[in-house]
Amino acid sequence: MNAQKRHEIFARLRDHNPEPTTELHWSTPFELLAAVLLSAQATDVGVNKATARLFPVANTPQAILDLGLDGLKEHIRTIGLYNTKAENLMKACRILVEQHEGEVPRTRQALEALPGVGRKTANVVLNTAFGEPTIAVDTHIFRVSNRTGIARGKDVAEVERKLLRHVPREFRQDAHHWLILHGRYTCLARRPRCGSCVIEDLCEFKEKVDL
Repeated sequence: MNAQKRHEIFARLRDHNPEPTTELHWSTPFELLAAVLLSAQATDVGVNKATARLFPVANTPQAILDLGLDGLKEHIRTIGLYNTKAENLMKACRILVEQHEGEVPRTRQALEALPGVGRKTANVVLNTAFGEPTIAVDTHIFRVSNRTGIARGKDVAEVERKLLRHVPREFRQDAHHWLILHGRYTCLARRPRCGSCVIEDLCEFKEKVDL
């Protein structure tokens, strides 16, 4: 795919959704970090239901620690893998309190040093909470990038590298949200809704479905 086509794709996505953002509910960097950590292999809707119970009671690292592991589990038990996620969140909160004065760090290295936080989670926090032009590649973005031809790669790391190289600078800040929302609601895994896609004529997918 050439640069002109990529630019037109992101221009249309911007026109369609000028102010994209995460569908996770958060009001502070820590709430976003906690929500993203809890969202692995879970839906944003499910995470939002759990954090709606959790955050009014505990929405800081110290408050989570004060809640205790069992108390935390009670609030997030509706989320898949909640036992492991609760343990990771508790460990992360302890590090935040002991090493970062209870604040979410703004560097990738420090974020990825937190239990349960990988590159994708760090990218989401850096982009959404701190305005860094990072692109967190999840299953939706991996699929959309490869299917459309925007950035093809054999794994998420390769797709991320190519997106950072090929997405025009003016779109890089919001590219993550445009691509994930496009994959979540239009470019579906099993049966993409090509007929209602705003970039259908630019997409290089060879098996388009007229829906």
